[in-house]
Amino acid sequence: MKALVCIPTYNERENIEAITSAVLAATSSNTHILVADDNSPDGTGEIVKQLMAKEPRLHLLSRPGKQGLGRAYIAAFKWGLERDYDVLVEMDADFSHRPVDLVKILGEINRADFAVGSRYVPGGTTVNWGLIRKIISRGGSLYTRYILGYKLNDWTGGFNAWKRHVLEGISLDDVKSNGYSFQIELKYRSLKRNFKGIEVPIVFEDRRVGHSKMSFRIVIEALGRVWGMRFS
Repeated sequence: MKALVCIPTYNERENIEAITSAVLAATSSNTHILVADDNSPDGTGEIVKQLMAKEPRLHLLSRPGKQGLGRAYIAAFKWGLERDYDVLVEMDADFSHRPVDLVKILGEINRADFAVGSRYVPGGTTVNWGLIRKIISRGGSLYTRYILGYKLNDWTGGFNAWKRHVLEGISLDDVKSNGYSFQIELKYRSLKRNFKGIEVPIVFEDRRVGHSKMSFRIVIEALGRVWGMRFS
């Protein structure tokens, strides 16, 4: 199984060398990394280019500017599909997604069409989160589950693995969401087309360095989009 771990970046120079090294060390030679960098002003892309000179499993997709998480992932997915990867994985650059859990997800993907790294199944949890953040995140997934009608526990999480036939079957060019709701829309499109998903428990840790790009406004906007998905 040839897997591509897609890591979108914007100003992640503090994390990028450590996360790529950790992922490469934790996985087999069949697992590669694609960093999709949105022209980070802090030079994240340049660091990746230097690392690539010594590591053939590391690749860079340089994009012209900051266009949003969803567009970055779709561009990365298309890059991987064109190069015949069997599984494509979404993963953050900031260590909130642990390489040890990546190994678990890749180990389980053969049981289904896609695998969700889930904070909200037995064995899954979050670390260093305040009460308000927990309520917003857990409540958002419960709200989405109720509106969309599928029994998935972690709708908003971004640590997911997709077999290539799923991404080919859900019409990536038709995906409308670009921000927080992108994760919801990918899962909903997949379930609507009767692809089988499984949830793999993960430990979600708050980022080690740098600043979170998440905000309350982004979450509210995403949850509003759920109604558009439901009646589209």
